[in-house]
Amino acid sequence: MGGFVYILTNKPRGTLYIGVTNDIVRRVWEHREGLADGFTRRYGLKRLVFFERHETMLLAIQREKVLKHWVRQWKIDLIVSSNPAWRDLWDELQR
Repeated sequence: MGGFVYILTNKPRGTLYIGVTNDIVRRVWEHREGLADGFTRRYGLKRLVFFERHETMLLAIQREKVLKHWVRQWKIDLIVSSNPAWRDLWDELQR
């Protein structure tokens, strides 16, 4: 089973959160419903602006750790490279 790395925000160029999961639909739904305690709920981070699938959870976790150490501008550049309008990708997960 693979894994996903994802980035949530509250608005374009707003606060960023990077997470990892093996079930992105469930996990993003938890964030959107306020069921995930902590940082995302405290800052209202519900907009999925980036995600990528990895073949294994180990690879996803490694990628998450790398991204978390990037400077903010690199993270913004990553998002803009695939989602320049910062649109919420939640609907795309539902298809």
